[in-house]
Amino acid sequence: MPSYAPTPEQAAIIDAAVEGHSLVVQAGAGTGKTSTLKMVAAATGGKKTIYIAYNRAIADEAAASFPDNVLCKTAHGLAMAAVGRNYRHRLNGPRQPAKRAAELLGIRSWLDLGAVRVAPAQQARIALEAVQRFCYSADDQIGIHHVPRQTGMSVDDHIAIQRVVLPLAQKAWGDILGIHGKLRFEHDHYLKIWALRKPELAAEVVMLDECQDSNPLVAQLVQDQDHAQQIAVGDSAQQLYAWRGAVDALDTWPADRHLYLSQSWRFGPKIAEEANKWLSLLSTPLRLTGNPQLASEITRLDRPGAILCRTNAEAMGQVMKLLAADIRVALVGGGAAIKRLAEAARDLKDGRRTSHPELWVFGSWGEVQEFADEAAGRDLKPLVDLIDTHGVDAIIAAADSLSDERRADVVVSTAHKSKGREWSAVKIADDFPEPERGDDGEWETVPDSDAMLAYVSVTRAMHRLDRGGLGWIDKYLA
Repeated sequence: MPSYAPTPEQAAIIDAAVEGHSLVVQAGAGTGKTSTLKMVAAATGGKKTIYIAYNRAIADEAAASFPDNVLCKTAHGLAMAAVGRNYRHRLNGPRQPAKRAAELLGIRSWLDLGAVRVAPAQQARIALEAVQRFCYSADDQIGIHHVPRQTGMSVDDHIAIQRVVLPLAQKAWGDILGIHGKLRFEHDHYLKIWALRKPELAAEVVMLDECQDSNPLVAQLVQDQDHAQQIAVGDSAQQLYAWRGAVDALDTWPADRHLYLSQSWRFGPKIAEEANKWLSLLSTPLRLTGNPQLASEITRLDRPGAILCRTNAEAMGQVMKLLAADIRVALVGGGAAIKRLAEAARDLKDGRRTSHPELWVFGSWGEVQEFADEAAGRDLKPLVDLIDTHGVDAIIAAADSLSDERRADVVVSTAHKSKGREWSAVKIADDFPEPERGDDGEWETVPDSDAMLAYVSVTRAMHRLDRGGLGWIDKYLA
C-alpha cells in the first residue's frame, strides 16, 4: 500500500480527526485501516492516544509502528495494568474439572428434570458459563438471561435450570471477586472487574478496532469515555460473532462523522467484484475497489493454499481427504475441539453418558441422530453426518495427524477462523448452502449472517480465488 500520500478517503478521515470529530470508520476488507489510524495518530498533534486492538498480536504489531504518543493495548492489557496484578497469583492455574468446581460451590445433589438428570458437575459448568456471558456483557449484575440454553433441552427444562443455576452463578462470581477465591480465575474476570469500576482512560483520543465484533463490555467502556475523542473502526459486513454475544457497535456508535475506506490493497479488481456481490445483499453502501497493481483471478484450483469451510465438520472432512492423498495439512485452531466431540460420540455409542457440553443431555448416539434431524438440531447435523460417515477412530486419527501451518501444504479453516487472515490462493468448500426457492419460484432471501460469512471468505484471497460452494451467487443475483 502506498505510504507516501493518503488516498482521498484517508485524507477525509485524517481531516475529520484533526478537527476533533468522533468518528465511525467502516473499513472494507484489506483497505488499510491500521495504516490509516497511524496517519491519524501522526496528524493529531501528539495527543495522548490509546489504540485498543482486538488481540495481543495486533496490539504488539501496532506498538512497533505507531507514533510514540499512542499506547497500543488490548482491553485485557489495560485491565491487567489497572487491576489484574492484584489477581496475578490466581491466573494460569491448573485446569479445574467441573466436578471440582461443583465441590467448591457446594453442589451435592443431582437436579432431576424428569427426562434429564443434571449432575452437580454440569450444574457447576452451566453456572460458570453464565459468569462468562456476564463478563462479556455490559450488565452490572448477573441475571437469569445469562444462563445459557443447553443443546437438546426443552424450554421448560431450561427455565427450571435457570432458577437453580442463577444463585450458583452469583455465588461463583462472589468467589471470583475475592483475592483468595478458589475457583479458576480467567483473564475475562479481571477485565469485567475493571470495567465495573467505570474507569476513565488517561487519553485525549481513544481508538477501538474491530468494533463490529466487540463484546458489549468493551464497546460500552469506550463509549463511556466522554472526555476523549472516540474513533471506532471496523467493518459491519464482517460481523461474525453475534452468535456468541458480540455486538456491532459501529451500528449505534454516537459519532459525529461516518466515513469509509473502500480501496482494498489485498486483492485486484476481480476479487473486489466478487466481494461486492455479497455486499450488495447487505444494508451497506460500502463497495470495494480492487488494487490495480494485482491481477487477481477467479479460477478453479486443484491445489489451493487454503480451503475455507462453513462448518467444523466440513473442515475436518477436508482434512481427512487431504491426509488420504498424503498431503500435509494444517487446521486453523487445531483439532482438539473436534477430537473431544468425537470422543464424546464414542462414549454415547458405547452406552456411556458424556460430560461434553454439547452432548451431555443425550443418553445415546441415537438420541443425538434424532435431534440432528430436527430444526433445533441443525447445527449438530454436519457433525453427526461426519461421524456416521467416517467413524470416531478415523476422525481422532486425523486430528492427531495435523501439521503445523509453517510445514503444511494446505491450510484448512472455517470461515469464522479465517477472519483477519489472507492467502495467495483460496478455495471455498461446498458446504455454503444455496438458498431454496419458494412455491412461487422466487429465491428465498439470503440471511445477513450468511452473506457476511461469504464476504469474509472470498476476501481472504489475494491472487486466485476458487468460489466453489459460493458460485451460486451469480444465479441468485441474475
